[in-house]
Amino acid sequence: MRIIVFFDLPTLTYKDQKEYRLFRKLLINDGFVMMQESVYCKLALNNSIVKAQVKRIRDNKPSAGDVEVLIITEKQFATIEYICGSKQTLKEDSEERLIVL
Repeated sequence: MRIIVFFDLPTLTYKDQKEYRLFRKLLINDGFVMMQESVYCKLALNNSIVKAQVKRIRDNKPSAGDVEVLIITEKQFATIEYICGSKQTLKEDSEERLIVL
């Protein structure tokens, strides 16, 4: 499964900028990879990981702005059609490094 986070946060004041930076760092530290500006994606192995990650995002949400989370299957994620630009091939975000114990 994939967790996709979309966000649109204000950056007008210093407080807004700080909250934006902290939220973005939270996503990166939790293993999210940037798909495009303000769109981050993470591979999740099961539903309990998804629930825990969504709770963590809720607990650390900024005070203003919009944050959306979309959960899709790996099959749905594979059907993304790139109209302009190309697919980024990141080792960190692929199933190649997936180890199932």
